[in-house]
Amino acid sequence: MEFSILSESFDKMESTRKRLELTQFLVELFEKTPHDVISKIVYLIQGKLRPDFEGIELGVSEKLVLRAAKKSLGTNEKDIIETLNKVGDLGTTISKVLERKTQTGLFDFAFDSGAHDEASFDAKSNTVERIYEILWDISQLEGAGKNVQDKKINFISSLWNKCKPTEVKFVTKLLLGTLRLGVAENTVMDALAIAFTGDKENRKKLQYAYNVSSDLGKVAETVATKGIEGIEKFEITLFNPIRPMLADRVKSEAEAIEKMGNEFAAEYKLDGERVQLHIEGDKVVLFSRSLENIESYYPDIMEKIPKNIQADNIILEAEAVAINENTGDFLPFQELMHRRRKYKIEKAITKYPITVNFFDVLYCNGRNCMELSYKERREKLEKHVKEDEFAKYIPMKIVKNECEIEDFMENSINAGSEGLMLKMLDKPYQAGSRGSHWLKLKREYRNELGDSLDLVVIGGYFGKGRRTGNYGTLLLATYDEDEDNFPSICKVGTGFTDESLDQLYQILNPKVSIKKNPRIISEMEADVWFEPELVIEVVASEITLSPIHKAALNMVRKNTGLALRFPKFTGKIRVDKAVEDASTNEEVITLYKGQKKIAHDKNLM
Repeated sequence: MEFSILSESFDKMESTRKRLELTQFLVELFEKTPHDVISKIVYLIQGKLRPDFEGIELGVSEKLVLRAAKKSLGTNEKDIIETLNKVGDLGTTISKVLERKTQTGLFDFAFDSGAHDEASFDAKSNTVERIYEILWDISQLEGAGKNVQDKKINFISSLWNKCKPTEVKFVTKLLLGTLRLGVAENTVMDALAIAFTGDKENRKKLQYAYNVSSDLGKVAETVATKGIEGIEKFEITLFNPIRPMLADRVKSEAEAIEKMGNEFAAEYKLDGERVQLHIEGDKVVLFSRSLENIESYYPDIMEKIPKNIQADNIILEAEAVAINENTGDFLPFQELMHRRRKYKIEKAITKYPITVNFFDVLYCNGRNCMELSYKERREKLEKHVKEDEFAKYIPMKIVKNECEIEDFMENSINAGSEGLMLKMLDKPYQAGSRGSHWLKLKREYRNELGDSLDLVVIGGYFGKGRRTGNYGTLLLATYDEDEDNFPSICKVGTGFTDESLDQLYQILNPKVSIKKNPRIISEMEADVWFEPELVIEVVASEITLSPIHKAALNMVRKNTGLALRFPKFTGKIRVDKAVEDASTNEEVITLYKGQKKIAHDKNLM
């Protein structure tokens, strides 16, 4: 497939932020795409080579691309930098520099043919397959020495070779991970359903396949080659993570009973990291809630857990929780963050011990267990996982009234937990969805606001005084499930310690974007924009109507959104959460109405 077709589609998608237009552009692209290339196209649209859980990275910096451009374009770095300062994007910059040099035809790159075997490709062609293969070769280079850097430069020259200026622009964006199309998974699935089944409603079936595989390229290839029948036969694959089921929230025991009925399960809500374990024999693969491979942070789980498993193969969910080694008490989530380091991990494991607390089984001995009821899954969990001091079941009790919930809540809080997870006994596991089959009840839900909120960091403001050199204030957003975007809800500048500011700066700096991502909805301007990839937890005194912020726009009052009043960072950086798991507009509206009801009830007293 000619790369020019993909490049033209990228150009169209960059020109709009309207979801319907993006969907139509994708449909047109998919209809032109050979079935054996569709998975590569879907990965590249997302700026990836493979699904996230495989952890494939190109490791190409702007500095390296500048070196490659200087060599390949035969121009001086000053010319490139001057253009970069004007247009603000390196891909566009190199495209413009090349355009100036190719007024009468394609530019003859200073290309080292030894960098890649070009003989396997048509001399006149520049295909998606060729671009993808060279990108893949770059991703497989290991190390940071001069020899590796030189090889990458030659590969980059190889990528640009045969490219027209517009193609160079998007190839460079793919190299740097700066392709900003504003296209999310839901939009891609809408387009796949329309292009290959003729019915957008089939998106729900594609969504299930994606939820149990976390691999949108595999879903695309299946629907393109086997149709909706192939999607309907889609099965769980061991070592491909399943997107986790999420919970709604309630503020009281009475509200829980109203939603769940007279009998349901209550589990301790532990303040740890949600872990999905895929186990077969001695092989263990661990995934975080956001489907990141996290084996390196938990070598103790890798080593110890197989002996607790009494099954040929199994997929389990658990909560890894830091503990006080002397008392066995649970410690806060932030203690686990000491394990997220590249160096001295052995010391961190010794200093911050954990227990693994199991709460669900999704697959066992080759069988999908998600279709089973909660009660059946719990029984299967206790049958196939053996407890010891390291591996435990999350404490669970069947509750029938408010008193029993309150008693179990007190036990949970006294043990160092956040509150309770409440689960219907007769319901299946719904991968990737949030619903009332699972509810969470926390201590904080009893204040007037009713909850802490998990919000997406979308912008930053440079600090002053003691905060010079860091971001002193952050612009935050909710997640709009319907529009698949991130509308602003507040700025937060309180609650930060020097340590947390340094930590946030290190995490956010690589996510800086000169242009605002199309999925960010904000009238407020920030000193810098970030790619919406990080979630942090905040509390606030109340939720108010706002003419400025866009969260829940027009949903409570016309031309008005909702904002947090006096927001404060709690200290929790939710690296375990994907941005699509952040607090939604609907949750914020529920909290807003709840606080108004409390105020109304107080006035009647």
